[in-house]
Amino acid sequence: MKKRLLIALFIAICTISYSQEQPKVGDVLEINKPYAQTFNHINFPKANILIKRGKVANYNSIYGNQVVISEIKTKNDGTTYVVLKKNDGTKFFGYLNEVKANYNKSLQSGELTIIQ
Repeated sequence: MKKRLLIALFIAICTISYSQEQPKVGDVLEINKPYAQTFNHINFPKANILIKRGKVANYNSIYGNQVVISEIKTKNDGTTYVVLKKNDGTKFFGYLNEVKANYNKSLQSGELTIIQ
């Protein structure tokens, strides 16, 4: 009986995780602090690139920013990438208009959250 319950629970969790909403242009997301030291699924520039441009190599200015999906790209293997722009119209680190992110992996890792 326990095995059947566990199997049913596992199947339910798998179907819920695969039935995530597809992104739409204009959806608003929020950037959160990653669990690691750097972002793994959002393509922000590395610290050495920021230093070369004369910027402070600090991602604290990014945390909590609201971003809008401006473009959606899907690869042949089913991976969905989104192009993100800041909601207030300013640039990331003072020079980047937009960044690219793996939509599903960044949501699962907690780097991005959907704002209702």
